[in-house]
Amino acid sequence: MSEPSAVRLRLAALARELVKFGAVGGAGVVVNFAVFNLVRQLTEVPVVRASIIATVVATGTNYLGYRYFAYRDRDKRGRTRELTLFLLFSAVGLVIENGLLYVATYGFHWDSPLQSNIFKFLGIGVATLFRFWSYRTWVFRTLPAREAIETAESFLADGSRRPRSSSRK
Repeated sequence: MSEPSAVRLRLAALARELVKFGAVGGAGVVVNFAVFNLVRQLTEVPVVRASIIATVVATGTNYLGYRYFAYRDRDKRGRTRELTLFLLFSAVGLVIENGLLYVATYGFHWDSPLQSNIFKFLGIGVATLFRFWSYRTWVFRTLPAREAIETAESFLADGSRRPRSSSRK
């Protein structure tokens, strides 16, 4: 395979991965904001605690989306390790996301519902960059022989186009 073709294939694969990651993440953002605003409106829970609750709920739904949609073709061995790393990196993302909200709320006293939602959104954005890198690098790892399998499959597909000799008795 020529070098430009390999680069194009890798870029196309990365684009597909980004779209799937974005779809799951987008659904997670909707869950995150829905839970956050419901908790804020229906309870007396402080802003950052409400945000942490929402982030935890969204993290649970995101794991299911990542494992069974975005990264369903990735290595499935070692689910305990995978879930442990997912929760670890999600916790770091939670700190990033809610740390920004904490600073805005308690450091600058920007705590109106609109301001809280804006800073929650910014925190989600920053944390998403970290999550994408960490999930694809450490949690949902590619299978080691993926390129070899793809090459073998393409070879078999090319070979199946050749006319077969009929050997009837």
